[in-house]
Amino acid sequence: MSEPLRIGRPHERPAPPKAEDLNLHFSERAVQELEALKTHYPDLKACVLPCLWIAQREYGGFLSGEALAEVAFRLKRSYAEVEGVATFYSMYNVAHKPGRHKIEVCTCLTCSVCGGFRVWEYLKAKLGVENGQTTPDGVFTLEEVECLDACDRAPVIQVGDRYIGPVNEATLDALLAELRASEESSVVQMANEIVQVHLAASERA
Repeated sequence: MSEPLRIGRPHERPAPPKAEDLNLHFSERAVQELEALKTHYPDLKACVLPCLWIAQREYGGFLSGEALAEVAFRLKRSYAEVEGVATFYSMYNVAHKPGRHKIEVCTCLTCSVCGGFRVWEYLKAKLGVENGQTTPDGVFTLEEVECLDACDRAPVIQVGDRYIGPVNEATLDALLAELRASEESSVVQMANEIVQVHLAASERA
């Protein structure tokens, strides 16, 4: 009787990327933050989520393949494992590089009853983009999202860490003008603020 075909060792996972194959982008500050976070988790696998936020900040708001590979390298995980985590959570930007400001429009029940779809259609027409698209100038990305858990402010939108609502055409016009005048990326700012929350929570532990 022939032996069954065996490929690799049982439960063997793909190896993490090698340093020589990568162009590492983490700043010294990012490396120090990651080292501080590592000390507050039972193993490196548990540190994937905060490390992804560091990477999203360091890579300009977008978790490119290169960014995921750096996270995998720094945490000694496989690329596939890190990619699986990043693509599971919708707050990580892996599908496409967002604009300087990502506008997320809630169209769930309460917001839809209160005019969420009117807000959605108005912004699509105003910006000239569809769901997930970025304006040609790279300033705005528009996304339709599930409940933002701010039903008391319906219809509500999210920009970075800001919940804004209830909104109408006038408040949206004013917001777009404000964001267009801002040179800083609310996408990058949000990633940085989440990193700081992780660090503060680790210090209290």
